[in-house]
Amino acid sequence: MLNWIKKLLLLLVAAFVIWYLVTRPEAAAEAVRAFFGAFESFVRFFTTLAG
Repeated sequence: MLNWIKKLLLLLVAAFVIWYLVTRPEAAAEAVRAFFGAFESFVRFFTTLAG
């Protein structure tokens, strides 16, 4: 029973992401840029620590 709930929630999340990308591509692109910007900051932080 729990397995189909997980599948349903995953399907709903995927549908929301697709809907968001189609209806607001500028905002979705900004979210991706922010994510990779944060990732770059983490990499820079750990590189500084290692160096």
